[in-house]
This record gives sequence, C-alpha cells and structure tokens, in this order.
Amino acid sequence: MDTLFDLPEPEITEEAVITHYRLSDDQYGSRAERDAIFAAERTMTAAVEEAGVGEVDGNEFGGGEAVLYAYGTDAKVLFKVLEPTLRDLPFRPAHVVLRYGRQETETRVDL
Repeated sequence: MDTLFDLPEPEITEEAVITHYRLSDDQYGSRAERDAIFAAERTMTAAVEEAGVGEVDGNEFGGGEAVLYAYGTDAKVLFKVLEPTLRDLPFRPAHVVLRYGRQETETRVDL
C-alpha cells in the first residue's frame, strides 16, 4: 500500500471578519442606511475577490444594528482588504471582530 495517498487532507481553518454598525433606529435602520450597507458589501466583495483572500458572506439587519460577515483563511489579511470600505461607512458606534483559528480567539477593533 502506498501511504502517500492515505495521508489526510490538511484541514483549512476558516477565520472571520464580522463587522457591527449601530443604525439610526431600534429596528432595521433607514432605507438610505441599508442602501449604503448594500453598496459597501458590493465594494467589499469585489475587493476580496480581486485579492483572492476569502469571501463576503452577507449581512444581517435587526435590533438597530447591521452586521457584515466575511470569511477567509487569514482574518488579518482579510481585514486589511476590507478596512478602507468598513471605515468609510459613517455609522457609529461600530466595531469589527476578528475571529481566528480553531480555538475561535477574537480581537475587537473599534472603527
């Protein structure tokens, strides 16, 4: 038996960049706020695809907050690509959670 083919595939750890923005009301924010989030999401998707560092995986609105999700193999590299767009959005307070590795350790970055 050739053990070369019996080696397990290396497990790729997915890391995350999760961004939270406070909106103007306690529900879903204004139409203009949602449109700004959607436009930023399109910009982020293009930047991440061009850099080849992961994927933007959508958003969530509710409770007066908008949350954007992005995933890749290196949260720091992914955040570096996303950071200009994330900082351009005017909604505050805002913060980013960088989630690393299997132990899911996290770092918070205030925007």
